[in-house]
Amino acid sequence: MLFYIIVFLVITSFLFEAFLEYLNSKRRSAKLPGELRGIYDEEKYEKSIEYEKVKQRFSLLRGMFSLILILAMLYFGGFALVDEISRYYFSNPVIIALLFFGIIMFAADILHLPFDWYATFIIEERFGFNKSTPFIFFTDKFKGWLLSIIIGGGLLALITWFYYQTTDWFWVYALLLITAFTVFMNLFYSSLIVPLFNKQTPLDKGELRDSISSMSKNAGFRLDDIFIIDGSKRSTKANAYFAGLGRKKRIVLFDTLISDLSVPEIVGVLAHEIGHYKKKHIISGMIISVIITAITLYLLSVMVANPELSSALGAAQPSFHMGLIAFGILYSPVSAIFGLFTNWLSRRNEFEADRFAAEFQSPEHLAEALKKLSVKNLSNLQPHPLYVFVHYSHPPLLKRLDALNNLSH
Repeated sequence: MLFYIIVFLVITSFLFEAFLEYLNSKRRSAKLPGELRGIYDEEKYEKSIEYEKVKQRFSLLRGMFSLILILAMLYFGGFALVDEISRYYFSNPVIIALLFFGIIMFAADILHLPFDWYATFIIEERFGFNKSTPFIFFTDKFKGWLLSIIIGGGLLALITWFYYQTTDWFWVYALLLITAFTVFMNLFYSSLIVPLFNKQTPLDKGELRDSISSMSKNAGFRLDDIFIIDGSKRSTKANAYFAGLGRKKRIVLFDTLISDLSVPEIVGVLAHEIGHYKKKHIISGMIISVIITAITLYLLSVMVANPELSSALGAAQPSFHMGLIAFGILYSPVSAIFGLFTNWLSRRNEFEADRFAAEFQSPEHLAEALKKLSVKNLSNLQPHPLYVFVHYSHPPLLKRLDALNNLSH
C-alpha cells in the first residue's frame, strides 16, 4: 500500500504541474492586450509569447523524462539496487549513505545533462539570452559537483551520523547544524561561493555610487560594500541582490543591470533591496525557514525508522538513507503547503519593499526599472492566478505597477 501511495504522489505531482502550465497557456493572447501597451511593443510581445511556449513544451518534456526515471526506479527496484551496491563495498552506515546519494545524484545529473545543454545553448541562445560557452558550462558543472561533494556530502554525513548516534533526538542536532550552516551561508555566500563562478569588483566612484550612497544615507542604511558581478559572461538577463548580515552586508549589481537601466532606475532597484533589510524580511525569512526545517526534521525522526518505508522501495533491510527517500516523497504534500505559505509571504514582502523604495526614490523610477527588466527578460506578464499562487515568490509586474502607481498619487 505504501508503495502505491508513493507512486500516486509522484504521478499526481507531475499532473498538477502540467495542469498549471496548461492554465498559463490559456491566458496567452495572440494580440497585444491593452493593459500591456506601453510596456511591450508588438514585436517584443510576440517574442515573449513564443519564449513562453518553447519553455512550456521543454518543461513538459523534461518533467515527463524525470517522471519516467523515478517510476522506473520505483517499479524496477532501482533504489534497492543502489543500496545493495553501496552495502557491497562498505559496512559503515554513514559511508553507505554517502555513496548511495552520491550515485543517485550524479547519475541523475548526467542523465539531465542534455536537457541543461539544450536549455542553455538552444533555447536561451535562440532568444538572445545566452552568453555562456561550452567551457564555462562544463566548468560550472564540475564546480557544482565539487561543492555538492564537499558541502552537501559533509552535511549529509553529519546528519546521518547524528541519526545513528542519537536516533530519536537526531532531529535536534540536525536542526542546530542546518541553522548554523544557514547563518554562515547568509554571511559568507557572496564572498566565498560566488567568486568560484563570477568575478565581483567594487563599484567605482562616480554618479551611480554617489546616488546610491545618498539614497542609503537618507534611508538610514549604512552601505559600504557595493559590487558589480560579471553576470554577462553567462546571460544577458539582469538582476541585483542583497547579501549578508550586519557588517557583512553587501549589495551586488549585475553588469547587465547597469548597462540596461538609468542611474535613478538602478537606485530605485537598490532602494527596494534595502527595503528588505530595513523591514527585517531577511531575518524573518531565516526564522520561518528554521521553524519549517524543525517541523520537517521532527516528522522525519518519527517516521524514518519505520522499516516499511525502506521496504516500500524494495530494500532488503531498513536504513536511514532509504527511509529518507521514501519520506521525501510522502512528505511532498506538506512541503508544498509550506511552499504556498512562504511564497505568499514573499509576495507580501515584495510589496512592502516597493513601498519602502518609494519613500526614498521616486516610485516612477522603480516602476520604469521593473518594466525594462521584464521586457528584457521576456517575462510572462499575464500568468494565471493559480500559477502565481503556487509558484511566484514575486507579485506579477502589473500588480506591482498598480501598487506603485497608487503610491505616486
